[in-house]
Amino acid sequence: MSAVVSVSAIEEAARRIEGVVRQTPLVELPLDARSPVRVKCENLQAAGAFKIRGAYNFIAQLTEAERRRGVITYSSGNHAQAVALAAGLVGVPAVVVMPTTASRIKVDGARALGAEVIFEGTTSADRKIRAEAEAGARGLHMVPPFDHPWIIAGQGTVGLEILRDCPEVVRVLVPVGGGGLISGVAAALKQRRPDVRVVGVEPEGAAKMRASLAAGHPVALDRVASIADGLVPVRPGDLTFDHTQRFVDDIVTVSDDAIACAVLWLFRRAKLVVETSGAAALAAILDEEGTAAGSGGGPTVAVLSGGNIALDTLAELAKRSKKSKGR
Repeated sequence: MSAVVSVSAIEEAARRIEGVVRQTPLVELPLDARSPVRVKCENLQAAGAFKIRGAYNFIAQLTEAERRRGVITYSSGNHAQAVALAAGLVGVPAVVVMPTTASRIKVDGARALGAEVIFEGTTSADRKIRAEAEAGARGLHMVPPFDHPWIIAGQGTVGLEILRDCPEVVRVLVPVGGGGLISGVAAALKQRRPDVRVVGVEPEGAAKMRASLAAGHPVALDRVASIADGLVPVRPGDLTFDHTQRFVDDIVTVSDDAIACAVLWLFRRAKLVVETSGAAALAAILDEEGTAAGSGGGPTVAVLSGGNIALDTLAELAKRSKKSKGR
């Protein structure tokens, strides 16, 4: 097994990113539940998603020579914006490789933050290959989207904040894309509070971590498809797989319809604007019979990982919901 990211490394990351990253609130939801359900509002984070935590923690540790080279990454959108923001804060030029299907709001966000945007393919593998080629040709330093200890440590600060603000928490649900967020959150929680149950949530059409755990090693899916664009890497990272295998209690899947319903529920009932990827953890809770089933009587926390969603996408989800109910 690869080296585990320690609590001390996550605490160091928290100090490093202080003043740059927002310590986002926990909000209790108006649910008819046996136990309280709270959401960690990373949709209110700088650049609209948790990704700035890992991106800034990584870029802040580069040497002066590495910074002068400039940085590059590959992302469906939120990590691209985070790298652009972090790079701008320390005066480093940034290039981001995004899929040709990237949402306009995320492309515009990366450009507004000063990044050069390159489009390549539709899968995480496509853009990784292009980013590596550009890095080699232009001498840029790669900022991995999830599979690096500095990235995982930065994302783990979400877990520290949950424990600080809700020390009585018994269960935490986290969306799973490449696995950086759940690796960091689970590492922080389980090394501080082994009794807290950690559950990852993937879209049914992109359940790469669930498949990898079943196989006993990271596997690449032949095909991925989901409205949750930030959760569709075809393969988890090696390091994120190791952390998930060691610290995460369960991985569950949710349908795209459930994700759409969660986005709309948050907008209408909680007055929170959350993107599809960011709403996956709540979708799993809303799917449960009795809402807070399995929480053991104490509070459940769901991480809302991002809020970069366009108004027209919200309208499309509302239409989708109406069609689904009309069947």
